[in-house]
Amino acid sequence: MRSERQGLLALLVVVAVWGTTFPAMKLLSAQLDALQIIWARFAIALVVLAPMWRGLRAAERRWGLLLGALLFLAFWLQIEGLARTSSNRNAFVTGLNVLVVPLLAMVVLGRRYGMALWGACAMALAGMMLMFHEDEPWNFGDTLTLASTLFYAVYILVLEECARRTAAQPLRATRLAAMQALVMCIAAAALVLVRHGGAATTLHSLGTLPGPALAALIYLGVVASVVVVTLQAWGQQRVDAMRSAIVFGLEPVFAAATAWVLIKETLGLSGLAGAALIVGALIVSQLQPARNAPAPVA
Repeated sequence: MRSERQGLLALLVVVAVWGTTFPAMKLLSAQLDALQIIWARFAIALVVLAPMWRGLRAAERRWGLLLGALLFLAFWLQIEGLARTSSNRNAFVTGLNVLVVPLLAMVVLGRRYGMALWGACAMALAGMMLMFHEDEPWNFGDTLTLASTLFYAVYILVLEECARRTAAQPLRATRLAAMQALVMCIAAAALVLVRHGGAATTLHSLGTLPGPALAALIYLGVVASVVVVTLQAWGQQRVDAMRSAIVFGLEPVFAAATAWVLIKETLGLSGLAGAALIVGALIVSQLQPARNAPAPVA
């Protein structure tokens, strides 16, 4: 029981950190574009994870390459969307991956789910309508964020398949994180060079970051991209998949709370009601998991 409680506490810390990344990225998006943020963030993570390259296994390299490519697309679309919409809306739409994962599993993998999932979808739709009613209509930033959510869902399903196929010799989370950081850093660097015609503009922008933005970048690179991966894997060794998924459903709540404290973004009564419905949808969607349903990210 004590071990389980410690695991739950670890996962709550993970979700709290996830929530804080939305306003942190929003703050940086005023100084850097999406590709520059990804490159700088994972360059920092790559340096921190350098010791993990020792003893890297072939399977960890292969799966890390695939997962890194999927995660890069998800991050890129998410940050591009964040630059065009509020951090609250970006966080809540991203949080819908808990619904997108089972829907995608139904369409692609032929899994079947009960009425709880469809009730959750209706709740999420109603919640989104309430949130967007008090703000501007659906915009291009929201569309980019929704596309990001799809890639996150694919990422989660591929990670589940990775765990299934390597069950005899489980892959180490820190080694996978190191490989993914390499992929994301290289991909972002290549596109930054194309978009900006070289590295000079990016390096100049990084060199002129104000104190709060620089702190946000270091926080994203070290805490959100390195520490959380290990803490999440440790926590999920002690908590079953159902309870983990419910904890992860609290991410939008932490994101909204952090945005309110740090960058003064607020939700009116309609938005708060919509937020509550979406969080409720995330929880309801996990009440009747199908057999072999996707497990949370490890």
